Amino acid sequence: MSTGLNVVSSFHFSQDSQELLSEAAGVQIHVLRSTEELAAALAEAEVLCGYELPANWRELAPQLRWLQFSGAGVDSLEPTGVLDAGCKLIITTAAGIHASTISEYVFGSMLMFNWNWPQMVRLQDAHVWARSASWYRLGRRELVGSTLGVVGVGSIGHAVARLGKAFGMRVLGMRRSAAGQGEADPVVDAYYPPERLHDLLAECDYVVLSVPLTRETERLIGEAELRAMRRTAYLVNVARGRVVDEQALVRALQDGWIAGAGLDVTEDEPLPADSLLYGMQQVILTPHISGQSAHYDARLAALFADNLRRYRAGEPLRNRYDPSRGY
Repeated sequence: MSTGLNVVSSFHFSQDSQELLSEAAGVQIHVLRSTEELAAALAEAEVLCGYELPANWRELAPQLRWLQFSGAGVDSLEPTGVLDAGCKLIITTAAGIHASTISEYVFGSMLMFNWNWPQMVRLQDAHVWARSASWYRLGRRELVGSTLGVVGVGSIGHAVARLGKAFGMRVLGMRRSAAGQGEADPVVDAYYPPERLHDLLAECDYVVLSVPLTRETERLIGEAELRAMRRTAYLVNVARGRVVDEQALVRALQDGWIAGAGLDVTEDEPLPADSLLYGMQQVILTPHISGQSAHYDARLAALFADNLRRYRAGEPLRNRYDPSRGY
């Protein structure tokens, strides 16, 4: 059992959350407000919670044993070396706490596309009353009875699938562990293994990407995959920008291989001002905000507190990063 912990956080937890975490840790945790404070505190820290880790963390934090990452995807940590198979530092993620807000975002994007809501807002701004929906290609599409493909059925993907079922959709899923179709799941009608991705894409009216970024998923969606999709299909990416070949996506949108895309992530963030994606009316573009929630602080604190109790008791931690999987 670990006692006398030194726990520091660069995530700015609320006072209520700090009290919860201090109780779980058995000591007062230290919430740091600047990079200078963090650098000084790391010298004695055993546990760190935050989004970032200095590249020279081995020198700054010789006693650090565990990083509770504040987000779900840890790809941003790759330059630090903590994701390498030989690294002894324990990494746990915040996977799961974004499921409700990101799944709601996904359906917000799909519904906006179906109604062409961005165009309706532009018409409102211009004081234009559309006397016919057909004049401005408004509406006409419905979710009910359509097919939703979820590429990556983890906590977020499963939440998306549940909402799909609530909207009366047929739901197909792809995940790494799927050996084939026929797995029992009340909200996923059929599972496809990764080698049958093209078969899944060809079936779907909507495709949602919710996979972690790994060597296997980088540019998972390229020209061949976009051409495998229906010309009427809508792609939503809430994973990472590098899961999609962005230049191939631009061509797909320009040439009508697919009908549209909802992008909360892009290859480069911020997206360069000269990107063609900005000017495409069939694209709904947001600045990597789908995981933001008024409840983020409380959800992260609850997860971290549970892991602190487990850590002190020598029990397995939740959401532990596995180098062999890449997440």
